[in-house]
Amino acid sequence: MRRNSASLAPRSSFAQLWKIEGITERLVSNLTKKDLLSCRFLCRDLAVKLAPIVFVSTTVIFRRRALTQPSRVAALERIGTYMETVTFKIPHNADTFLPPVIDAVTGTEQTFLYMPQGPRVFSTRGKYGSRKIADLLIQQYPPSFHAATDVRSFQHVLSLMKKIRHLKISCEGQPPSHRYRRSVVDYALISLRIAVERTSLPLLESLSLVPVHPAAVLYLRPDLGFGTSPAARKRWLQIRCLTIHMDSFQHDPGLPTDHLKLLHAYLQSFPKLRKLVFRWVGEKNVLPLSLPTELCLQKSTNDTRSVPSYLNRGMLSLRPLQFHSLEHIDLFNVVTDAIQVASFLISHRHTLQKFNIEETTLRSGTWDEALAPLTQDRDPTSCKKPPCQKSPVDVPLIFSQQPLQRIIFAAQRQRGGLYSLAKAQARERLWGKPDHMKRLLPSSRFSWR
Repeated sequence: MRRNSASLAPRSSFAQLWKIEGITERLVSNLTKKDLLSCRFLCRDLAVKLAPIVFVSTTVIFRRRALTQPSRVAALERIGTYMETVTFKIPHNADTFLPPVIDAVTGTEQTFLYMPQGPRVFSTRGKYGSRKIADLLIQQYPPSFHAATDVRSFQHVLSLMKKIRHLKISCEGQPPSHRYRRSVVDYALISLRIAVERTSLPLLESLSLVPVHPAAVLYLRPDLGFGTSPAARKRWLQIRCLTIHMDSFQHDPGLPTDHLKLLHAYLQSFPKLRKLVFRWVGEKNVLPLSLPTELCLQKSTNDTRSVPSYLNRGMLSLRPLQFHSLEHIDLFNVVTDAIQVASFLISHRHTLQKFNIEETTLRSGTWDEALAPLTQDRDPTSCKKPPCQKSPVDVPLIFSQQPLQRIIFAAQRQRGGLYSLAKAQARERLWGKPDHMKRLLPSSRFSWR
C-alpha cells in the first residue's frame, strides 16, 4: 500500500538506528533497494536520510509522457540533486518503428529535413520544414515520435540532475532488418545528445552505451551531427571512461562499411580517455581500435579514387586512433591480427597500464607477437642505460688578465650595439616615425618638437 508523504510520522524508533555509527553502512549493504524504498515510508526523517542513498542511481525509461508528466517532473525536482548515475533506456519495439510518410492526396512518399530546436532557438522554418509536412507527421507518426523530438523536455530533465557523473544509454532490441531505417529511438538519441551539450554538467566523466545499435553513434556524434554547435565538443571532452556494447553486424565483401566508419569517427571524439571498454554483442567482429588497417575499409577507400574530387572529400582514408591519456582498456568478442594489437600497444605504451582482451580470436600471428610490446617495456634490461666511460685528462689553463679584459669589453660593446639597433627597429615598426604619432594624436596635450 502506497502512503502519502504528508501522512508520514515525524519520528520513529527505527529511525534512531541510523544515528548509531556503523549501523547505516550495515543496513545499506544488506538491504535491497526495494527494501530501502519501503523504509522511507516509516517516517519523514528516515525518508530524508535515505534519499541520497536510494536515488544515487536512477533509471529513466523513455515513453510518451515520461519526461513531461507533471508529477514525474515534480518528483525529479526533489530528488534530482542526489542522482549521480542515470540510465536512459530507449528500447526498440513496435511503437518506435516509423513508416514512410505518404501524401494522402497524391499517394507519393514525402521526405523531410529534421532540424532540432532548443529553448533558445526560434525559427520560422520549424522542425520539419513546412506546415504541410508537420501536419502529415502529426497524422501518421505515433505520439512517441513527437516526444522524442522535444529537445526542451530532455534539457529540462537534465537540468535537474546537475551532479551526474555517469550517464548510461541503452537502446536494445533493434532487428537486423532495420539497420538503415530511422526510428523513434534515433530521434530520442539526438534530443538527448543536444540536451547533454546544452546543460551544465561539470561532474560528468563516464559514458556507457550498453547496449546500442550500430547507427546510434551517428546520432550521438558531437561533431557533424544533427543540431550540433561549435561548443558541443566541449562537453564530451570531459569523458574519461567510455564503455560501448554494440550489436554486431556483417561486413563481408560487397556489403556497406558505413557503420565501421561511424564507429571509428565516434571514438576519435574522445581523445582524453583514460579507460575504454568495448564489446561486440552477438558474433565476433573486427577490432575497433585498428579499423584503418582493415582490408574491407581499405578497399572501400580505394574504390573512391574514381569518384570526382568534389564527392570524394568525405571519403578520405581513416586516421589511426590516438588516446594521449589511455591507461586501461578492455576488449571482448573481437577478431583481429597480432600485428594490429601490437601496433596499438606500441603507440600507447607510454600511458597504458592495464590491457585486458578476452573472447578474442587471432586471424594471423601469435599472442606472443601481439603482446610483445608489453614484455619489451617491462624488461628491466631494456630500461638500463649503458654506463658512461670516464677517463681523466689534464687540461692546462693559462690566465692572462689584459687579453681577457679586451675580449670581454669587445663582446659587451658588440652586444649592446646590436641590442640597441634591434630595439630601435622594433620601436619604429610598432609606432612608426614621430610624424606618425603626430597624426595619430593631433589633439594631444603634449607638444611635438
